[in-house]
Amino acid sequence: MNPAIAKTISLLLLIVVGLLLRKALHKAEHHQALKILILNIALPAIIFVALMNTQMNADLIWLPLLAVAFNFAMLGATWLVLPRLYGIRSNGADMRTLLLLIPSLAPGMSCFPFLLEYVGKEAVALGGIADLGNKVYVLIFCYLLAMHWYFKQATAPKVRGRQRLKALLATLMKEPVNLAIFVALILLGFGLHFQDLPAFMSNPITMLSALMTPVILLFIGITVKFKWTQFRVIISLLLFRAGITFLLSGVCLLWMPGLSATLAIVAIVFPQSAVSFWPLAHISTVSAMEKHGRIGSSPTFNPQLALNVLALSLPFSATIALAVFSTNGFFLEIPNLFTTGGLLLVMAITPVLLHRMHMAKWRPARRKETLDAPQSQEERVAL
Repeated sequence: MNPAIAKTISLLLLIVVGLLLRKALHKAEHHQALKILILNIALPAIIFVALMNTQMNADLIWLPLLAVAFNFAMLGATWLVLPRLYGIRSNGADMRTLLLLIPSLAPGMSCFPFLLEYVGKEAVALGGIADLGNKVYVLIFCYLLAMHWYFKQATAPKVRGRQRLKALLATLMKEPVNLAIFVALILLGFGLHFQDLPAFMSNPITMLSALMTPVILLFIGITVKFKWTQFRVIISLLLFRAGITFLLSGVCLLWMPGLSATLAIVAIVFPQSAVSFWPLAHISTVSAMEKHGRIGSSPTFNPQLALNVLALSLPFSATIALAVFSTNGFFLEIPNLFTTGGLLLVMAITPVLLHRMHMAKWRPARRKETLDAPQSQEERVAL
């Protein structure tokens, strides 16, 4: 079996194992323990290792900049489309959840194995450099955005910007992930990398970072909950995301003619990566803060929706990658990128429009359906 496909199946099987463990680990304290393991141990360890192994080439600085540009382009597209097309309430928890998730990328699980198998180590190295920009987006910008929304929801109107900034800085310093980033940047500033650390320090950190992928996938399997309405909407959102991404890749190749085949394939496959776990980590942090009594009139995010998007995004992204690498250079032609992107957008939008037309025709008195305000018990989103 192709190693990239085998790795994808292995990752999906970990989610299946989590599904099998649902009855044994069904209590809230079980889920909380897994969250603590992920947020306070595995995530800080893996980001520390990743930062300490960073080797940046000044000639390729444009790669992380392009990645960040993609993140913000997807953020803008998501912000524009979700309320207008999908009817998602613009100031609701679902809207904020999707705005954090959809623009994010997780190439380590869903992109790099395919690049390594079909293209080689050079493509993975280029993808790793591009991922530096994505890491800045998901680790820093997404965290600040999540905290901004939290304080906007939870803080009384009389509290001014100075108090809010002070509270934000205090929260930043308390998070284990942020402490790991801070320590790693200090060590990098002194010219130290991960291989320079003594073995008694680097070995346990490496072992802890290895917990990241299996524990996250088990956690998704244990906690994911689907109902048909939400499943249908998430698939439509992923089709929309893939379609916009192909269009952006086409614009990138059109804007920079003469790219090598390796760089071109990275520009096509890298942005099709699954959504990142980091936004869910930020959402979990905010949810934990809200449980301690600092919540406003309504929750800032919908953690269950975030989990469900993550669960579907990984196999969806792997399917897209397999399609790209199985078509003998079809996607290296710019017109084909635009055509594919357009077709995926049609596939995403058409069912939504037909559904809304059907609802308007047969139930004119009914309020407009949204993820935040489902209209019937059978269509209620699993929360």
